[in-house]
Amino acid sequence: MKESSYKWTALVSTSFGTFLAVLNGNTLLIALPDIMKELNVGMDVIMWVMMSYMLIMTVLVAAIGRVADMVGRKKLYVAGFTVFTLGAALCGISMTGTQLILARVVQAIGGALLMANGLPIVTDAFPKKQLGTAMGINSMIINVAVVIGPILGGLLVQFGWRYVFWINVPLGIAGSIWGAIQLKELDVLPSRQKFDFAGAVFFSFAITLLLAGLSLGAFAGWLQPVTLGSIAASIVLFALLFRTERRAQFPMIDLDLFKSRELTCALLANMMSAIARGSVTFLLVFYFQGIKGFDPVVSGMMLAPFAIAMMCVAPFSGLLADRFGVRALSSLGLLISAVGLAGLVSISATSSFVSLAIWMLIMGVGSGMFFSPNTTAIMGSVSVERRGIVSGIRAMSANAGNVLSLALAMAMISTSITPDALQGLFAGTQVGSRGIGIDGFIKGLRSVFSLSVVITVAAAGLSYLRGNGQAGRE
Repeated sequence: MKESSYKWTALVSTSFGTFLAVLNGNTLLIALPDIMKELNVGMDVIMWVMMSYMLIMTVLVAAIGRVADMVGRKKLYVAGFTVFTLGAALCGISMTGTQLILARVVQAIGGALLMANGLPIVTDAFPKKQLGTAMGINSMIINVAVVIGPILGGLLVQFGWRYVFWINVPLGIAGSIWGAIQLKELDVLPSRQKFDFAGAVFFSFAITLLLAGLSLGAFAGWLQPVTLGSIAASIVLFALLFRTERRAQFPMIDLDLFKSRELTCALLANMMSAIARGSVTFLLVFYFQGIKGFDPVVSGMMLAPFAIAMMCVAPFSGLLADRFGVRALSSLGLLISAVGLAGLVSISATSSFVSLAIWMLIMGVGSGMFFSPNTTAIMGSVSVERRGIVSGIRAMSANAGNVLSLALAMAMISTSITPDALQGLFAGTQVGSRGIGIDGFIKGLRSVFSLSVVITVAAAGLSYLRGNGQAGRE
């Protein structure tokens, strides 16, 4: 295989892995009400079906990225495909909520291996002047999954929610075989490196306790002893991590990376964007199925405008990033997203789909302008032996943002609607259809979207502060 053609092989293989992971998440979103009813579980279990995946991903991706910088990307990526497929099969045969959550943990381990290694494989294969183009195509393929996922999920739940997971099994087997055959290691990584076990332990427990504390604060209250204790313990562990990494010969997280203003601002903007938008699709599923009373297929179709706009814009924003850089493009994209979120603040029980679709389209355009250039900046700002850990930190920041987004959103909505009404609304029982809790739910939605606007504008300012970095340009 010629080197000039291998870059496209690498892009196709890794994009398929990410496509499958995103497709699974979006088909699952539509199936959650059916899972709740068939397994006879409450909202707390449903939330953990989603959040357990994101938490495990958040904890593992950085360590996996560091291991990839030591032993190579291909082996870990193919292993991720295999573990993800196994997790999907286990989810499909789960008989209780606990079993489903544990199976999602297995899936998350595979997902972490995929996410930590996919982007470094692409970055290794493409010349820097074409990296934005590659990231744009990758984003486009991801958004194809975002478009297809809810619609496919709506169709699959007609046969049973388990098919949402089972459909991943043949696709995962095919992806594992394809990756094992076609992918290869392009760069010689430094030899005789040692894994920083102390740093990995401190980091894993610190990030777990921090996210647990923030989630508990959102649900149980910020002044509860368990909340304060979790956050305090995480601060202590982060301090120990900082001290350990400063002394380590081969640190898991090289703190010198964060001396780069471009990289630090890009990562923070990435996390803030996830906090602002991580719960939007989840809440709109509530709205379309609970308030509007649409079936899963129609609800899936109604979520499409956001992803379609991202899918169309992402490749062009990647090309523009190669030519003009990322600072203005990514910052403008966040501001455009804020306009779309501001439009959703006016949502009501009688809002027309056309008006909501317009605001979702604007959000999608802005997000497409932001993600490809910002990812180019992150991956293009470091040398080859650091791409794994930086990719892991990028995925970690996004997943941490998504976890916090869901926790904050549910906490804000819970202040205006009772738990029984919320569960009934989500499950599609008579609670929502009779109007009980609708006003409170709409009030909560508006509060969440208002906070998202503020966070997105702040992220845009932070993105602009990165300076005139040259990531993505020769």
